[in-house]
Amino acid sequence: MAKEIKKTEDSNRQFAFVFGKTNYIIMIAGVVLIALGYIFLSGGGSDDPEVFNPDMFDGRRLFLAPILIILGLIAEIVAIMFKSKNE
Repeated sequence: MAKEIKKTEDSNRQFAFVFGKTNYIIMIAGVVLIALGYIFLSGGGSDDPEVFNPDMFDGRRLFLAPILIILGLIAEIVAIMFKSKNE
């Protein structure tokens, strides 16, 4: 006996993104800010533990990097919550 193949309505549906183009642009900007913050946060170590490296307390690591990471997280929240006026 041959089985009948039933076509469902699901095969006629079109794919739609959850967010709009603006949301994805803001998300990418947020990820770039977070990655840049972590890049600025890295480094400053010393191979010899007996030697003090003053670069560890540089303004880039203490102020700029955390600010970039926080701004990136805020951008991600805005990207999720943003709703276009066209919709």
